[in-house]
Amino acid sequence: MAIIHLDTVIKAPVERCFDLSISVDAHSGSMSHTQERAIAGVTSGLMQLGDVVTWEAVHFGIKQHLTSEITAYERPTRFVDEMVRGIFQEITHVHEFLPQADGSTLMRDTFIFRAPLGIFGRLAEKLFLTRYMRHLLLSRNRYLQQLAEQEAL
Repeated sequence: MAIIHLDTVIKAPVERCFDLSISVDAHSGSMSHTQERAIAGVTSGLMQLGDVVTWEAVHFGIKQHLTSEITAYERPTRFVDEMVRGIFQEITHVHEFLPQADGSTLMRDTFIFRAPLGIFGRLAEKLFLTRYMRHLLLSRNRYLQQLAEQEAL
């Protein structure tokens, strides 16, 4: 199992950061380089507790599908999405939003995943998957940061 922790400071109110992070449309925009799009379940707008979305994306040259569910929802400070169907054995993404004294938001991601294929999956996690997933999350966070700060002005 691999765990990625990321902290991103966004110069925008906590509510704005939360809403952008749980938006299907903002997620699609942040992952456009992987051709990611929602194809089933909630396919646009803001998700809520219990909502399910199926994503289609291209990773490593292969079209993949992943279905996730919002399993915890505490607007505007925290939500959790978990994979319910897909190639991985497990994906849990905890999103936390901590208001700062200067009006900005500390967006904290804890991303936990377990690759398939037993020992070969563990090896893949160490050799390239963790780096790849970290890059995806950093790219997504930069996109959300730019969007939130642009509209916060």
